Amino acid sequence: MLRIGEFSKLSMLTVKALRYYEKEGLLIPSSVDERTGYRLYETAQLSDAASIKALRQLGFSIDEVRSHISGAPIRDALRQKEAELRQRQNDISSMLSIIKFLLEDKEMKYQAVVKDIGECVVYSEERTLGSFAEITRLALESAQECVRLNPDIECVKPDYCFCEYLDGEYRETDIHARYSQAVTRAGAENGRIKFRRLPKTKVLCIYHRGPYDMLGEAYAYIYNYAKANGYKPSGFARECYIDGIWNKDDPCDWLTEIQLPIE
Repeated sequence: MLRIGEFSKLSMLTVKALRYYEKEGLLIPSSVDERTGYRLYETAQLSDAASIKALRQLGFSIDEVRSHISGAPIRDALRQKEAELRQRQNDISSMLSIIKFLLEDKEMKYQAVVKDIGECVVYSEERTLGSFAEITRLALESAQECVRLNPDIECVKPDYCFCEYLDGEYRETDIHARYSQAVTRAGAENGRIKFRRLPKTKVLCIYHRGPYDMLGEAYAYIYNYAKANGYKPSGFARECYIDGIWNKDDPCDWLTEIQLPIE
């Protein structure tokens, strides 16, 4: 029989831990000396202590350890824990990759984040633009046409609108663009205005502050970031206009969010 201090040394568990495991019903002393109150353990209990220590080091909760001690199969629990640890390993690797990418970006002008855009209904209009400067006119004229067809149509709150460029390559003229605005319901359509229901979408996002003719560097950044960190684009990038000519006189104060749908 071993006193608690001796058992602590052999099991490599602190006395405090042994008392805690006793309280939780995981490792009960074999007997207690009635005269001295010393807790006494059998050497055979060292294997139980080792099992508890191993499972706790693997991140098993007290309840999970208790379940194992009570006779629940351990293999299924170990497989589940293995899957959790591998996922955590992948998450850590992804975070380390992002940190490396950010450290290599000396100016750190952009901060990329991943977020979910909820399912929504949008009205859209496609048009070939002579230049990027015409996107504001497309947005205003699309809104006027949609309201003409649907006088009681309402935009969602908070507002969500964006432009997509559908050419598949960069073009300075004859740009095939699609403007979309999220609304509370679908409505009447015509040759210009179409309604779509967009599914919930995971997007990689950055904010660009400055004139639209500088958006090229923002696009280069977000696509390089996606490639470097294992994100696969799954749709056209969306330009969301937060501040622009309608509320900021200086183009240096215009704020645009680039949203890249990803898998």
